[in-house]
Amino acid sequence: QVRLVESGGGLVQAGGSLRLSCAASGSGFSINAMGWYRQAPGKQRELVAHITSGGSTNYVDSAKGRFTISRDNAKNTVYLQMNSLKPEDTAVYYCNAQVHYYSDYVPVLSWGQGTQVTVSS
Repeated sequence: QVRLVESGGGLVQAGGSLRLSCAASGSGFSINAMGWYRQAPGKQRELVAHITSGGSTNYVDSAKGRFTISRDNAKNTVYLQMNSLKPEDTAVYYCNAQVHYYSDYVPVLSWGQGTQVTVSS
């Protein structure tokens, strides 16, 4: 029912910046926590950044000081500002949301389809 649509990925040179956006659309739900994951070829998917409904955040160590996650609850949108990008940041980035459907008691996890981020040297 919920649809997560990511945007903002692309190709950037090392040291550059990108801003990813993920908007949740649909009806009949509310969103709790949101986050960004990434997966590089041959690697495990890892949590990059996470933000609670109250605004508390956490980051993977490699992203601390460079990435900032934020959200606009009125728009059901989460953002990931990525600065000082490095080639090792290259991955498919996935938006994630903990969704509570009004018709259900238990929240479920929803995923976007991913957006490619490529950082060249």
